[in-house]
Amino acid sequence: MIDDSRPIFQQVAERIEGDILDGVLQEEGQVPSTNEFAAFYRINPATAAKGVNLLVDEGLLYKRRGIGMFVAPGARAAVLEKRREQFYRQYVQPLAVEARKLGISPEELTDLIHRSAAEHEGTPAP
Repeated sequence: MIDDSRPIFQQVAERIEGDILDGVLQEEGQVPSTNEFAAFYRINPATAAKGVNLLVDEGLLYKRRGIGMFVAPGARAAVLEKRREQFYRQYVQPLAVEARKLGISPEELTDLIHRSAAEHEGTPAP
């Protein structure tokens, strides 16, 4: 689960974000403790806390003193927007640049995307 090429605390934060998107963690629902994350991933609790605190700083989680961390209202929409922007920068922009280099028009690119979607329709996501 842990990828050695990226900081572990970022991976913990991304995993929590993924659980928020997937509905595993509901808005206003309690998040596992940093000790639980540390035990699950076999990492230092300070590293787990750094990942959780990253999401607190982004307003996706909040702390109830003496109780624990909770998913903030609106967190799912915020994560969705963040991930869509990342998708645009990581995949769409380079795709458009390469298409332009190859002389593929926006209309042809759209057709290729539709073709790919049709070919993979019904195929379960990895």
